[in-house]
Amino acid sequence: REATGLGRYTFAHRKDIARLVDLMTLSVADFLDRYFVNEAVKGALAFGGVIGSWGGPMSPGSAYVLLHHRMGEAGGVRGGWGFVRGGMGALSDAIADSARSAGVEIRTEADVASVDTVDGRARGVTLRDGSELRGRAVVSGTHPTITFRDLVGESNLPDALAEEMRNYRTRGSSAKVNLAISELPDFTAMPGTRLGPQHPECVISPSVDYLEQAWDDAKYGRPSARPMVDCVIPSTLDPTLAPEGRYVATCFVQYSPEKLAQGTWDEERDALGDRVIDAISEYAPNFKNSVEHRQVLTPVDLEERFGLIGGNIFHGEMSLDQLFSFRPAPGVASYRTPVDGLYLCGSGAHPGGGVMGIPGLNASKVVAKDLKPRSWARR
Repeated sequence: REATGLGRYTFAHRKDIARLVDLMTLSVADFLDRYFVNEAVKGALAFGGVIGSWGGPMSPGSAYVLLHHRMGEAGGVRGGWGFVRGGMGALSDAIADSARSAGVEIRTEADVASVDTVDGRARGVTLRDGSELRGRAVVSGTHPTITFRDLVGESNLPDALAEEMRNYRTRGSSAKVNLAISELPDFTAMPGTRLGPQHPECVISPSVDYLEQAWDDAKYGRPSARPMVDCVIPSTLDPTLAPEGRYVATCFVQYSPEKLAQGTWDEERDALGDRVIDAISEYAPNFKNSVEHRQVLTPVDLEERFGLIGGNIFHGEMSLDQLFSFRPAPGVASYRTPVDGLYLCGSGAHPGGGVMGIPGLNASKVVAKDLKPRSWARR
C-alpha cells in the first residue's frame, strides 16, 4: 500500500524524479560539489551527511542523510537544531509529565522479557520479574531487532519477515565523549575564553578528504586516527547544567566501528578520548588542560546501556533499502506488524532516527484508528 502511494505520488510529480533520484543515490561529496567550491565550506557541511552512518562522504546515498538532518525546524528556524533547557533528560521528563497528566502509568526499571502472543495476536508483555501486563495493543519503541527477535521470537513471525530482520543492517560508527571543562576553548581563529558565538558548538571536519580518510580507518576496523568531532557545550546556553565557572561539553565522534580488527573497546577507550581531546586542542590549544573529567562511550557501551544494536544511533542504517516503505522491512513500514496488536513506534520505523518524535506521532494515529470502535451499518 505504501509503495503504491509512493508510486502514484512519483508519477504525479515525475518532472522532479531526477532530483529525487539524485538525492537518494548521490554522495554528499558529489551533491556539495554542485553548489560549493571552497573545501572548508564543503567539509563543514559534509559531516551532516555521515552522522550515524556506516559510510563516508563519498559513499552513495549520503546526500539523503544530509537532508535528513536538515528537515524540520527548531525555534522557527528551518533546518535548525535546538537546545533543551535542563539537558536532554528534560525532554523525556516533559513527555512523561504530559503522559501522566493523561492518566498514563509509567514504570521504570521494568525490563520486558517477552511480547506475549495468543493465536497470532499480541495480548501483552511479561516482565523479567515475571509480572504480566495485558492490553489491547503493544507498542514498541525498541530497536526492531530487539522487538522481533528477542521479544516476539522468530517462531512467531512469518518466514519472510524473520529473514528480513536477520539481514537488517545496524552497524554503528559513532561514539560519545562527555567532558567537564574548567574554561571555554580559546580558538586560534577566534580567540577568547569569554563566552562568544564560537563556543556553543564547534565541528572538526576541515574538508571532505579529512572525513573520507576518517571513514577509511573504520572500513578496516580501526577507530579514526583523526576523527570527525561535533563538540557541543550546552552549558553556554543553559548555565544550570554546570557549576559556576565550569562547563560541560559533549562530543559526537566518528568513526568508531563496533567491531575492531585488533583489541577490544575496553583497551581502546582511553586512546579514543585522547584523540578527541587532541583534535579539538589542535584548534583551541588551551582545551587539553581545561579537561577535568571525561566519560567515553564506545559503540559497545551504546548497545549495552541504551539498546542501540551495533551502536547504531538510528535503530538501523539510513540507506535507501531501509527507508520509507522498507523501514524496517517491507510489510511492516506502516507501524503495524504481522502480529496483530503489535506496533512499532521507534527510530527503526519511518522516517527514521533523530529527536523529532515523528515515528511515535504517526504510530499513535495508526493505533488510535485501529482501536477505535467500528460502527456497522444496519441491514
